Amino acid sequence: MDGSSSTSPGIPERVIATDAARGLIAEIRQDHPDIIFHQSGGCCDGSSPMCYPADEFRIGEGDVKLGDIDGVPVYISGSQFEAWKHTQLILDVVPGRGGMFSLDNGRERRFLSRGRVFTAQELAALG
Repeated sequence: MDGSSSTSPGIPERVIATDAARGLIAEIRQDHPDIIFHQSGGCCDGSSPMCYPADEFRIGEGDVKLGDIDGVPVYISGSQFEAWKHTQLILDVVPGRGGMFSLDNGRERRFLSRGRVFTAQELAALG
């Protein structure tokens, strides 16, 4: 797993990705070079991380940028961030269909969010 974000030493990444997720991101970028992720809030596509062409998704004023994976920004809604701020988001891939509007749809693999609760020391470093 690799965060591929730029944070200060000792400060944990808020989002990282498995090698499988990084591979699927690279595959999608062959067709759509400029993409973003938005952690879905649970409506139509459950709580899947959704992958969109960057110019087709509008980031909201309340959205929070968690970090970048291989240069791809990852966002979450402010309300979800408040619920998950104690958790590191781990982008992974599993077999199946992606979200209806997500770029992983039709590739027979889909992105999945996993989580790891930060330690007390990590939370203190995050501030």
